[in-house]
Amino acid sequence: MPSTLDAARRYAAAGLCVLPAIREGDDKRVALRSWKSYQTRLPTPAEHARWFAGPARRDLCLVCGRVSGKLEMIDFDLAGVAFEPWRARVEAVCPGLIDRLVVETTPSGGRHVAYRCSDPVCGNMKLAQRSFDAPGANSIEVAGKRFTPRKGVDGCWRAVATMIETRGEGGMFLCAPSNGYVLTAGDLAALPVITPEERECLLACAWELNEAQHPVEDGPRPKASSASSPSGLKPGDDFNQRGDVRDLLVEHGWTRVSGGENEHWARPGKDRGCSATLKGGVFYVFSTNAPPFEDGRGYSLFAVYSLLKHDGDFAAAARALRREGFGAEPASGDVDLSAFKVTTPQAEPPLAAPIDPGPVPPALLRVPGFIDEVIDYTLANAPYPEPVLAFCGAVALQAALAGRKVRDPQDNRTAIYLLGLANTGTGKDFPRKVNQRILASADMAGAVADGFASGEGLEDRMHLTPVMLFQTDEIDTLMQAISGYGTKRDPRYEGIMQTLLKLYTSANTIYPLRVKASDEEPRIIDQPCLCLFGTAIPDIFYEALSPKMLSNGFFARMLIFEAGRRGLGQDVDVHELPKAILKRARWWAEFKPGKGNLKTSHPEPKLVEPTPDARVRLGEIRALADAAYAEAEAKSDQAGMALWARANEKARRLALVHACSIGHRNPEISVEGVNWAWSLVEHQTRRMLFKASQHVSAGDFESQCKAMIRVLREWAVKHPADPWMPFWQLSRRLAWSPREHDEVRQALMDQRRIQFAERATGGTPQRLYRLIEDVADA
Repeated sequence: MPSTLDAARRYAAAGLCVLPAIREGDDKRVALRSWKSYQTRLPTPAEHARWFAGPARRDLCLVCGRVSGKLEMIDFDLAGVAFEPWRARVEAVCPGLIDRLVVETTPSGGRHVAYRCSDPVCGNMKLAQRSFDAPGANSIEVAGKRFTPRKGVDGCWRAVATMIETRGEGGMFLCAPSNGYVLTAGDLAALPVITPEERECLLACAWELNEAQHPVEDGPRPKASSASSPSGLKPGDDFNQRGDVRDLLVEHGWTRVSGGENEHWARPGKDRGCSATLKGGVFYVFSTNAPPFEDGRGYSLFAVYSLLKHDGDFAAAARALRREGFGAEPASGDVDLSAFKVTTPQAEPPLAAPIDPGPVPPALLRVPGFIDEVIDYTLANAPYPEPVLAFCGAVALQAALAGRKVRDPQDNRTAIYLLGLANTGTGKDFPRKVNQRILASADMAGAVADGFASGEGLEDRMHLTPVMLFQTDEIDTLMQAISGYGTKRDPRYEGIMQTLLKLYTSANTIYPLRVKASDEEPRIIDQPCLCLFGTAIPDIFYEALSPKMLSNGFFARMLIFEAGRRGLGQDVDVHELPKAILKRARWWAEFKPGKGNLKTSHPEPKLVEPTPDARVRLGEIRALADAAYAEAEAKSDQAGMALWARANEKARRLALVHACSIGHRNPEISVEGVNWAWSLVEHQTRRMLFKASQHVSAGDFESQCKAMIRVLREWAVKHPADPWMPFWQLSRRLAWSPREHDEVRQALMDQRRIQFAERATGGTPQRLYRLIEDVADA
């Protein structure tokens, strides 16, 4: 039997993320303090040697999802009781598919079925469960495992055990040659790649074996204690009992592939395979490309009707069904909308706040090729690895290396402005040092700088070196000096901002320099490429932003990323830069497109063409960006208009950088690169708009109002059972004068954004604050 280290190296060579693992009974976990970073990067050979080279044999596990090439595993538990029935169903629907998959047995008698998918896979999903009756609350044993019963609404105790579930994005599983795991078919180092349709078949056949009730999306429900809920059958409940959505599904492009008790349906655009099943009044969706439905979720008939017929407006759907004769009339004779939250109309209703899409998904922080290689080196050697900062540094480096050397058919260039927001002590300097070392090794030490004193100084430096990577930790200082936040306004810094704006838009043209008395002829920079990798402290940066900055274009030209909390440090000996990274950097440094003696001062960048599919997709994202701009324009949202106006351009520049990372000699813009670029730009644009809405204010008083809302929102999230925040807690967070507190409180109460109450005590009444519900949920 090969050693664990040999197996780990073999799996790693196949592109799998291999980590050490521990199995103690039913408890299986990664044998590291933290393994979050390995959900987005592969371990280095040195790490594998450190983990597995000892004399004692260790268990190992594989991390699923994108980091392992879109790896997914279907886990058959309870001694594999559902494996053979599942195998028979798959063979009947997709003959020969089972024979291509990798199968292993587990110590408890279960099965693992592993494969890669050509499309991204979702997170872990429970597919099939079985319910067991129990005499009481004490745990029961099923197939050698203990399960805790729950008391149902009928008063009976039952334990629910999972028979089949998946391990997908963010998940992991132990595998051979770990103790007790034995491969019976295929090789984990040679995983098959299946299509999304084949994956849907595997999941649908597992869902057919479910014997327990999965949570089902059925729209908003009234609170049990609501005194206003009328008696009588509601339209949605009635439709769930006697309605039919088959014609509606067909109308929206779905195709019924097979009938029977468990119907198979193919999503729009497909006429075979299984994207969803319809069984027992539940429409269960497996496809990741079947909007408005989400994969891995079950929908009641009423939910299907509401989503397809009324765009998810459950209240409108209930009214329409009432008119069609569903539901019993409530005593009042009115339509029952008690399940739906209704905001009281105001004379001038405020615009809805931008929705927070959350932090950037880890999958978007990876770019195949050179960028991933630099990211992996940075994370493996940094005292405090930070994926967001490593990503920003690597992308900025590739953009600078390709500066003035490539273009796309629309003459977009690789000049990009990236900003990583991270608190002090999170290791912001290490990615900058990596870039400095790489550029120095490629004889481009003069192309990197760590700051700019003035706009004129920036121009002079670009005149000497038309391609520059500026890595500065002074972005928040720049913002403060321009806005006057916490200090006096400094016009010198406004000149820097204007220069940055002009250089960004001049990447494909001539940039005229200011006139000096000593100039004998006008000075210019032909096609300047300035790439910016800035860092700043989050709160200081956003507080220093002003409405003017949001709309003047500087904020819109940037892509802003927020680092997470500082993780655990690591004691590592910094290794030499990999030869592959140095070789690629030197190639770019020596690559001089164009002809004759002027190819340095007046280069002719190489044209990087998109594939036919990528060209179509580029047209689609332009339309998406234009639609988002039109929506912002209709709301007179100046910040939204500024950001969406630049979204298409930023996506095209990133797609060009993506192409250079994958293939430097003959880069080509792929549809995968375009999809990645747009996903990143769209997500970060929405995130930037949300963060700006929470922080940016026209004046000090508005800033105080937003600060109180932020504090109350954080309190509500941490204390969902009692969202009322005592004043003494609030005043500790907001150290204002009593008058300022009273003025802000009154303004927000007048705007119907917060509530204020006094609770009687033995002495002075306790003052309490809370957000009004619709504000808290915004």
